[in-house]
Amino acid sequence: MTSATRQPETPAADIPPRLIATDLDGTLLRDDKSVSPRTVAALAAAEKAGIEVFFVTGRPARWMDVVSDHVHGHGLAICGNGAAVVDLHGGPGAHRFVKVRELARQNALDAVRLLREAAPGTVYAVEQTYGFYQEPDYPKLHMEIPDNLAPAERLLAEDGPGADEPVLKILAYHPSIDPDAFLTLSRLAIGDRANVTRSSPSALLEISGPGVSKASTLALCCAERGISHEEVVAFGDMPNDVEMLTWAGQSYAMGNAHPDVIAAASGRTVANNDDGVAVVIEQMLAERF
Repeated sequence: MTSATRQPETPAADIPPRLIATDLDGTLLRDDKSVSPRTVAALAAAEKAGIEVFFVTGRPARWMDVVSDHVHGHGLAICGNGAAVVDLHGGPGAHRFVKVRELARQNALDAVRLLREAAPGTVYAVEQTYGFYQEPDYPKLHMEIPDNLAPAERLLAEDGPGADEPVLKILAYHPSIDPDAFLTLSRLAIGDRANVTRSSPSALLEISGPGVSKASTLALCCAERGISHEEVVAFGDMPNDVEMLTWAGQSYAMGNAHPDVIAAASGRTVANNDDGVAVVIEQMLAERF
């Protein structure tokens, strides 16, 4: 498997980019969840120049309508923090799952148990390929009505609701713990049973299968295309982007990025509301093409 943790051995400026990997919320999208005309034009220009564009997001596939008009040729996106590769060509509600890297139910149950012990008061939701389920006390944080309400242990049971669908990730919310402290605590508690990250400003964690991240799935997609990590330019703003930004040959933290993201990236651009991704793409194309 292609490593998803390497830093580039060769300066990225000397290697022509072949793929742009960009996060969505807080990165490509403005705060109103729109894609600006400038960004749309920059993405199209990159594709015209022969550079593939991959959207790499924590969002589930059913929330990808915001960018489904801008996927261009291949139409693929990495969703759920690397848990799924999705073909968006079918449009909203008709997405095809090309690759699924599921969270085993026993690993999910272990994570729930360990985090309940480490952080009493944590509540959970379960994200599957098509379904969304949550505990009764889980707050209304998302754009949809859950398919079922039940304790996480029931939702994750082998005969629970949605038992015929893979689990992509579980969401863990705590009403009072500092978000970064909650992330650190959960990683210590859960260990190697799952991968834990966050992308929300609140104490909301996203828990995926062991080794599943934006970086590792992007590495798989690049390997399939014969693209090395040195040929990738990546953009992000939150802790769930850190591994991807570390892996890519050239990476940019947004002007609004979390401190850990700024530390991980090789460069920095302006904020999402100022079209930071487009700024870099325009400069990159002007210099190389």
